[in-house]
Amino acid sequence: MKPTVFAPFRPWLVVVTMLGLSALVPAAGAAAPTFAAGREAYERGNYEAAAATYRQLAADAPAAGTFLNWGNAAWQLGHTTEALLAWERVLLISPHDARARHNLQFARETAQLEAPRWTWSEMAAAWLTARTWAWIACLSFWLAVSLAVLPLALSWRKTSWPQAGMALGLGVFLLSLPANYGTWTRTKIGFIAHADTALRLTPTADGEPVIRLAAGEPGRVLRTHSQYLLIETRLARGWVAREEFRRLIAPGLERQADAAQATSP
Repeated sequence: MKPTVFAPFRPWLVVVTMLGLSALVPAAGAAAPTFAAGREAYERGNYEAAAATYRQLAADAPAAGTFLNWGNAAWQLGHTTEALLAWERVLLISPHDARARHNLQFARETAQLEAPRWTWSEMAAAWLTARTWAWIACLSFWLAVSLAVLPLALSWRKTSWPQAGMALGLGVFLLSLPANYGTWTRTKIGFIAHADTALRLTPTADGEPVIRLAAGEPGRVLRTHSQYLLIETRLARGWVAREEFRRLIAPGLERQADAAQATSP
C-alpha cells in the first residue's frame, strides 16, 4: 500500500486521540453526588453524608425534592436553622407542597419557634413562584399596551373587545404588582443561624446585647452596615453579624430554582 502524507504523524495522532477520549471519561474520585446516594445515606442513618449530598445537589440544581430531603437530614442532625431554611425553600419552588408545610409546623412546635411575619404582599407572592408572577405581570402589561395601540395603528373597526381586553390586561397587571413586590421583600427574611446569638445595640462585636436568640428565630433585615445586619424579630430589634443570620433567599437561588423547574419534565 502506498504510504500517505500522514504516515509520519500516525503515532502522534494515536496519542492525541487517546488523550482526547480519556478526557471524556470522568475521574472516579470526581463523581458528582446523586439523589440516590443521598437517599441511601439517609436510610443507613448517615445523616451527615446525606445532608452534604443534598446540600451539593441543591447548590448545583435547586429542586423541591432536594431541599425537602436536605431539611429532613439536617433536622435529624439537630441543625434547626438549616432544616427550616431547606423546607422554606421548598415552598419557593413548590408553594403548595404539603410535606414541607407539615415539616415546618412540626419543627416549630418542637423547637418553640414562630413562623416569619409575612406581609400581605408576601403572602400573595407565596401563592405562585416568582417566575410565574413575573410572567403574569409582563404578559398582562404588553397585552394592555398592544390592545391600546394596535387598533389605532392598524385602523381596526371600532368594537368593544379591544377595550375589554385592554381593561383585563391592565387589571391583571395591577393585581400582580403587590405579589411581585412581595417577591422582592421576602428576600429580606431569614433565620438566626446559631443558638444563643446576641442581638446587639450597635453594629460592633462588643456592642451591648439586647437579647439572646435561639437558632431558627425568624427576622427581617432592615438595613446593613459593613459586616452587620440590623434585623427585626418578634422579640426585639438589633444588630447581628452577617454570618449569624441566614437569609431565606440566597443570591441567585430563586432564579436558579425557577430555571430548574422550567427545564424539569
